[in-house]
Amino acid sequence: MNLELVTKEDLQTLRFQIVSDIKTLLDQRLRAGEGDMRGFRTKEVRQLLGCSAGKLKSLCTGGRIRTKKIGGTIYYNKDDVKRLLTSGFKNQERWKRYGWGGR
Repeated sequence: MNLELVTKEDLQTLRFQIVSDIKTLLDQRLRAGEGDMRGFRTKEVRQLLGCSAGKLKSLCTGGRIRTKKIGGTIYYNKDDVKRLLTSGFKNQERWKRYGWGGR
C-alpha cells in the first residue's frame, strides 16, 4: 500500500493556486464583455423605467429582465434594462444621463 502525506505547505500552495485561478477567471469574464458582476438595484430600475414594483416584478417573471441576488440584494441585468429602454419602453430622457445616447 502506497501512502502519500499531505503537509500544511501543500495545502497552502493549493489554496493559493485556487485563489489565483478564480481571480484569473473573473478577470477574463470582465474583459470578455460580460460586464459588471452586479447590475442595477430595484430603485434605479424603477426610476429608469418609470414603473411600479408590480410592473418590474412582471418584467422579471416574464423573462424580459434577468435578476441576480447577491447577499440579499436583487440586481437587475444592465443589458436587459438597456434593451428595454432602447426599444422604447419608457421616456428616453431618463437614460441619457447614463451615457447611453438616444435616438
